[in-house]
Amino acid sequence: MKIIACYNLKGGVGKTATTVNLAYEAARQGARTLIWDMDPQGAASFYFRVKPKVKGGFVRLMRRKASALDAIRGTDYEGLDLLPADFSARHIDLIVDRTKKPKRRLRKMLRSLRKEYDVVYLDCAPSIGVASEVLFRIADALVVPTIPTTLSVNTLKRIKKHLKGMNGTAPSVLPFFSMVDRRKALHRRICADKDALPIDPLRARIPYSSVVEKMGTHRAPVPVFAADSKPARAYAKLGREIAARIG
Repeated sequence: MKIIACYNLKGGVGKTATTVNLAYEAARQGARTLIWDMDPQGAASFYFRVKPKVKGGFVRLMRRKASALDAIRGTDYEGLDLLPADFSARHIDLIVDRTKKPKRRLRKMLRSLRKEYDVVYLDCAPSIGVASEVLFRIADALVVPTIPTTLSVNTLKRIKKHLKGMNGTAPSVLPFFSMVDRRKALHRRICADKDALPIDPLRARIPYSSVVEKMGTHRAPVPVFAADSKPARAYAKLGREIAARIG
């Protein structure tokens, strides 16, 4: 089972849309797929029409008083399940910090799902703290949506610098350009500069599009309601690249 964390320290970069569409594509290609909505905002849960609540909250999962399998909910799509968000996750750093051997606990909880799933996508909150440190050590890959702007590039540099200090235990980092607006000269320049990012990006680029914004209206992944759109094709390409990288 592969664990893929969709993460960025910067908010508003298309992280949840990435998680939802990549997980949908993985399931459509036949992988038994789970999304764990770890963001207390619960956007991924909203897209799948699942109430953002876990009985007893995130703390019960971490303290082994509840089973992750019991909290998982099905979606409208074959092969795709969801572990919904819970507002208690806003205290995730405090919960993890108070948990004995949190890395081992999270890894054990995820490993208990190996017989059920081929891939788990983690929709991470845009923050860095104790919980992020643990997730970095259990994920196989870190998928990082990056808008082609100066601030987003600087954030990716900070992430790289932080992971460099993990002494060989850091996950593979897979950045890609997100919300690309070809009308903007800065976007075109950064996308064209092969040295713009501190880590070589994936080739797929997700365009800025109202189609992606309509996910909230349709409460569905882009390919469900706009299968022939540029974003749908871009997310499919991105999913294939990630699958090729992590096996």
